[in-house]
Amino acid sequence: MSPSAELVLESDALHTRVRAFARGAPGEDFESLALAIARFQARYSPGFARLVGSSPLERLEQIPSVPTEAFRLTRVAVHGAEQDVARFVTSGTTGSERGTHAFRTTATYAELSLAFGRRALTAHGRRPTVVALADLPGERPSSSLGFMLEHFARNLDGRALDGGPFLPSAPDRYLLRASGVDREGLRRAAAIARERNEPLLVLATSFALVALLDGLGSERLALPAGSAVMQTGGYKGRSRELDPPVLRQTLARGLEIPENSLVTEYGMTELSSQLYEGTLDGAELRAPPWTLLEPPWLRVIPVEPETLSPVAPGQVGLARFIDLANVDSAVAILTRDLVRRNELGIELLGRAPGALPRGCSLAVEALLESGRER
Repeated sequence: MSPSAELVLESDALHTRVRAFARGAPGEDFESLALAIARFQARYSPGFARLVGSSPLERLEQIPSVPTEAFRLTRVAVHGAEQDVARFVTSGTTGSERGTHAFRTTATYAELSLAFGRRALTAHGRRPTVVALADLPGERPSSSLGFMLEHFARNLDGRALDGGPFLPSAPDRYLLRASGVDREGLRRAAAIARERNEPLLVLATSFALVALLDGLGSERLALPAGSAVMQTGGYKGRSRELDPPVLRQTLARGLEIPENSLVTEYGMTELSSQLYEGTLDGAELRAPPWTLLEPPWLRVIPVEPETLSPVAPGQVGLARFIDLANVDSAVAILTRDLVRRNELGIELLGRAPGALPRGCSLAVEALLESGRER
């Protein structure tokens, strides 16, 4: 059997184990599965093997973190580019290098993102009508968020399966235009949801929500009872910025929904899993505002920037993610986001200022050095 065929077999087996773990199947634990994925990645990724070194991987703490910066400087994947089924690219800012996360399969990403998104964004088991304040996705989205929004539209609303009027790729579903948000389209969607006696789920980026507010001015655009808004992403220089509490208050007033119906989602191109607030009344996830909750297949560990060691409980550190869904790239990711763990989950506190922290920089150098040696 060729090395490429062996890789695919091992990868498929690990994806199957991860999806079973996410469904709650017995006989698997987080640490054992994370270590199995890390050993697999060390076998097939010379850069990651260099980070691991000669010591055997026996504990979760030993898995080296791949900084997000590495995704824009080198390929972070165990498989060859010819096996990519998707390449999700970071949004970034104008003129900056963009990172790429290559996927050999999107099946695990799709299943797990939907499973946790449903727990945060739907209430009382009711199916919502779904729209997105986003551009119409292409046939093969290059954005992980675009992929997720289309997947949610197809599976949380599911109207395409019923042959109804809302098709996942129809302009009536995706309401961001060059001129701003299609407010009349949003009003029509709210009216359709009322006719169906359903809540409306609005999937949106922060900059699109600000554009909606700017377009509304002093007007109101009332959403049906039980509706929710998923807010994700930053502003990327595409709109004015609003402090999160101000944005939440202003949107709640403009859309005539409770503040706790605005649910923050946290994700990034380099991850395959997401975190959510648990604020929506009647949803399965429950937590106070501004606390992000992890799914069972993701762990967030605040670490010290220099040593990358976990900080003391309640202290602020860089966010280290152990993401079991990242089978074919990097199971451990290090970001420059500052986080703190409280009793229920994670608080997001902004970005680490200044130059790349030394711990991140050393890891990036090791990955690049391995690439130069090949």
